[in-house]
Amino acid sequence: MSDDSHPPRRQLTIMLVPDGGQKGRTFTISYPMLRVLGGVAVVVALLVAGSSWYVAARASHVSELEDKVATLEGERVQVQSLARQLEGIERQYTRIQDMFGARTAATPSDAWLAPIVAGRRSSMPRTTARASTPSSWPLSERGFVTQGLLDGAVGQEEHPGLDIAVATDSYIRASGAGTVVDVGVDSIYGNFVVLDHGDGYTTLYGHASLSLVTRGERVRQDEVIALSGSTGRSTAPHLHFEVLLNGDAVDPLTLVHQP
Repeated sequence: MSDDSHPPRRQLTIMLVPDGGQKGRTFTISYPMLRVLGGVAVVVALLVAGSSWYVAARASHVSELEDKVATLEGERVQVQSLARQLEGIERQYTRIQDMFGARTAATPSDAWLAPIVAGRRSSMPRTTARASTPSSWPLSERGFVTQGLLDGAVGQEEHPGLDIAVATDSYIRASGAGTVVDVGVDSIYGNFVVLDHGDGYTTLYGHASLSLVTRGERVRQDEVIALSGSTGRSTAPHLHFEVLLNGDAVDPLTLVHQP
């Protein structure tokens, strides 16, 4: 006699017994269902782990982006600083261009030139060239003061006048009426002119490219006496202008005004 009955299915019985004597509960789960639930648990665990990794990766990416933003902000500040420096350099360059650039025909020079007679400058009569205290700017251009008067104090070199940067062959003018007491070439001042204005005042004009006066000649205030240059101990075109009172250097800016 055959037995057609199936073998009993394997099951897992879970009994929950609460405290306090309450009635317990029993749950029966078949092994196939248990395997399904185990698979679901594994999938859920993988999803949670994947989500955690994704969140961590995104957080790391956000941190990298924040670092890049901070770097870009620092670079932006540097660019702004460089832009301000460039603007300052451009202003200075424009200033130098204006100083050394060619004068346009619409801007006449205010230089006073002595008349020319038979190819030479004529000496002005004494009545029209009376001595006067130096008070005029010694150039027909404004120029740019690169070095002022230094009296040789402790830790300081002596510099007895003004250095005024100006384009080559600009007009050098007599700061006051007077007599040319010296014209020559010096290893330091190059081509130079010295004027005596009376009352103990003398002026010196150095580094000229060309002197236009002779010793003993009388000149009027603002008369052109030389052309600027870079002769002698000089690294660039400029005028060295000194004012002396009884042989002692006086700050020219206390007597003349830069236009």
